[in-house]
Amino acid sequence: MKNSYSPANIITVIGGSLSFIGMTAFFTESVNLSVPTFFYGVPILLIGLALKTSEVAPAQLINKEVFQIDKFKRPKEITELVKDVTKWRYGIQHLESSLKVLKLWNEENPPKLLELEEITKDDRNGIKMHFEINSVPIDDWLKRQDRLNRFFAKGLESEFIINDNKKELDLILFY
Repeated sequence: MKNSYSPANIITVIGGSLSFIGMTAFFTESVNLSVPTFFYGVPILLIGLALKTSEVAPAQLINKEVFQIDKFKRPKEITELVKDVTKWRYGIQHLESSLKVLKLWNEENPPKLLELEEITKDDRNGIKMHFEINSVPIDDWLKRQDRLNRFFAKGLESEFIINDNKKELDLILFY
């Protein structure tokens, strides 16, 4: 999904267009057109701008076609998780409530889910979540590995791949 097609952008464009049509109609003395378009356009424009300020783009799903085929026989909880984080969010980060419960959240500089990928590694299928960890120490992630194994669905095994810059990590949940 392209960033330009977010719901907030669409609402803002519609509201701006209606407001512009209303103002143009007002100055050309087309009162029948100016009143409804201007009075509906301005609130719609303001709603779109308000949504835009709290917008969180969806995490990128790599190989979306492979995920839709469902060849990996993943647990339904993982499918729901992927569907949830690949949608536009407003006012809350992806996985915010889950990471708060896991004590992997920092209010000032929270971790950010960047992308997901369904993978096969060592004859095991799993979902790889690529995070920018920001202010949450890597040690906190490693301490909670046992809890991650059972948090999102029963019977998962987790594995971490820590990037060289120690600012990003990959969490792989095998099912």
